[in-house]
Amino acid sequence: MTQDFRPLAGLRVVEMTHMIMGPSCGMFLAFLGAEVIKVEPPEGDKTRALTGMGRGFYPTFNRGKKSITLELKSEAGRAALHRLLATADVFVENFRDQSLARMGLDPDSLRARYPALIVSSLKGFLKGPYENRTAMDEVVQMMTGMAYMTGPTGRPLRIGSSANDIMGGLFGAFAVLAALLQRGQDGAGHALRTGLFENCLFLVSQHMVQFDIEGREAPPMPEREFSWPVYDIFETAEGRQIFIGAVTEGQWVTLCTLLGLDALLADPGLQKRMDQIEARDRTIPVVAAAVRARQFDDLIAVFEEAGIPFSPIHRPAEMYDDPHVTRPGGLLTSRLPEGQTYRAPGFPFEVDGAGVTGEGVDIAGLGADTSEVLSALGLSAQDIGAASGMAPGLPA
Repeated sequence: MTQDFRPLAGLRVVEMTHMIMGPSCGMFLAFLGAEVIKVEPPEGDKTRALTGMGRGFYPTFNRGKKSITLELKSEAGRAALHRLLATADVFVENFRDQSLARMGLDPDSLRARYPALIVSSLKGFLKGPYENRTAMDEVVQMMTGMAYMTGPTGRPLRIGSSANDIMGGLFGAFAVLAALLQRGQDGAGHALRTGLFENCLFLVSQHMVQFDIEGREAPPMPEREFSWPVYDIFETAEGRQIFIGAVTEGQWVTLCTLLGLDALLADPGLQKRMDQIEARDRTIPVVAAAVRARQFDDLIAVFEEAGIPFSPIHRPAEMYDDPHVTRPGGLLTSRLPEGQTYRAPGFPFEVDGAGVTGEGVDIAGLGADTSEVLSALGLSAQDIGAASGMAPGLPA
């Protein structure tokens, strides 16, 4: 069951972003019902043309937005942008501070010109010694210790998605929602800045805090000190991998019972959780042998019934065959400008027991909404051509 949940309907967001962090912020606001107008250069956001692992960037994080083109190197393009900003509630950007300042689009200038405008800047770093550095997801993962914690010792490894960029965009949208609530009380806009580095720092904070409290560093996750009796990947009889967890005394008893490990249950040295954890060197091989003697489908059926944490080891592409993912509301279908459709996850929450429908989540063609948006601002066809950079020969 799904429902139309659009609490931001009626709000206008002007977005000038590229790659993932900025676009994801705008997408989250669009999913909540805001009108998000993406401003692209005449040649388009370069993310549109990415291939390989970048192929999914633009279609994933620009769903549900309008697209207009503006040539911001021209006076006509900048004038059109300001006419648009005068009608906006929120401006989302993720360009370098110096580039925005040269165009008069820095937060201080915008707040002076549009006192009620909320400016959401998605940056590599918050204000401080690093604020002018160039950042990427991989850069901040290396800087904060995230990569150190992900790979084995001596082999730092970025995590397997653009999670920092996406969560950074989510924090940006979260800050926008807070600023909108504040504006409802005092009528004033705010300049917001979200840092990719600080976002990643937040993600590793549990490891920082452990060190601050105990005075010792946590080892990388592949070599972690276990806090649970069973928390491992095993192989079944047909060679399929399965993750199994038993983190409480009750789960230990249940797992051993299901696997027929009566000797472990009766062992006087394995009656408490800490004893079970400290004995992992001898118990995990026993558990592995028992799992290897069972069929995968049989195991997951009994584990689900008994409440044992488990998971098959999947590839992202296999999610399209998962019955929970394909339930109503689990995937939203979007359409590319050339007509091809694709499916991508929607919001990971429900409202009043129903998922969010995600209506209007198609990808707009480059500049598809330029004439509609700019003509509504009072620009003539000739003015639109000059501002958009899409009509060669017209005066800029």
